[in-house]
Amino acid sequence: MITGAHTIIYSTNAEADRAFLRDVLKLTHVDVGHGWLIFGLPPAEVAVHPSESNDLHEFYLMCDDLEAFLVEMKTQQVECEPVQDLRYGLLTRLTLPGGGKLGIYQPRHERPQPMA
Repeated sequence: MITGAHTIIYSTNAEADRAFLRDVLKLTHVDVGHGWLIFGLPPAEVAVHPSESNDLHEFYLMCDDLEAFLVEMKTQQVECEPVQDLRYGLLTRLTLPGGGKLGIYQPRHERPQPMA
């Protein structure tokens, strides 16, 4: 029934942000025409949090070692916010070339098995 998830990052400089995902984060990708890249992601998970309103969604990439990730981003001259030590994990946000923020965190919580 469900075969995957398609996530969209809206950007005022989509070309630069696509290049960042391709060249800096080294995500696999396909060109579906005219430079429109769609990126592969590692296994994903989704959680539902209580909220005062609907239609509010967040997107984070996860890593096993946030400290090592930050070292790599520094070598790539990518700006990252200070790490927040939260109950569920360590969290930072990096600044994409288009100016948007992308959350990156090292989870402490149990992870579900990926769907087959």
